[in-house]
Amino acid sequence: MKGVASLLARDLRLALRLGGGGGIGIAFFVLAVVLIPLGVGREAATLGRIAGGVLWIAALLAALLSLDRIFQADFEDGSLDQLMLSPLALEQVVLAKAIAHWLTTGLPMVLVAPILGLMLQLPAQALPALILSMALGTPALSLIGAIGAAITVGVRRGGLLLSILVLPLYIPTLIFGARAVEQSLLDLSPWSSLGLLAALTLFSAALAPFAAAAALRINTR
Repeated sequence: MKGVASLLARDLRLALRLGGGGGIGIAFFVLAVVLIPLGVGREAATLGRIAGGVLWIAALLAALLSLDRIFQADFEDGSLDQLMLSPLALEQVVLAKAIAHWLTTGLPMVLVAPILGLMLQLPAQALPALILSMALGTPALSLIGAIGAAITVGVRRGGLLLSILVLPLYIPTLIFGARAVEQSLLDLSPWSSLGLLAALTLFSAALAPFAAAAALRINTR
């Protein structure tokens, strides 16, 4: 676990030092949501009704923007080869990098989402469901994205291919995340949707390290 923590700290330092990746993702998230009232109008009832879906779609697209940095930079400078030869299992490397991606992209979105929700006139009763759905669902975006990033590592201009591969896999998370917020708006219990979100994240955590590690072994031969 010490090696995983060291790799996680390294990736966090690099993300903060480079000033890209997560910063670009959260900036896109905020700007995409801020632009919505300009397109659909400022009517409170309309904005409140679509706020959950808007926030989740923006979060999904923001996560996509930074997926290629999970492995691509290490592949280009040779660090990935060194990591594959290190005592750490490749699955542990993948898990550490997925966690680092979530901490620099997903966690800031979880923290900013309530503010943006209020800006979109989301009723206060739905804010707990919004926060919980983001907290439970965004880790799955990073874990699933790690699989796509591993498949496209080494592919020149692979960002479009990565998006095409990953977007269909994001759909269940998007559906249950938006549904949890909608259920709160309708005074229904959101716990079934939140439970499914948690299950998706746990399933992704169990599958993604092995799937991404297998893809890396194939693509870096």
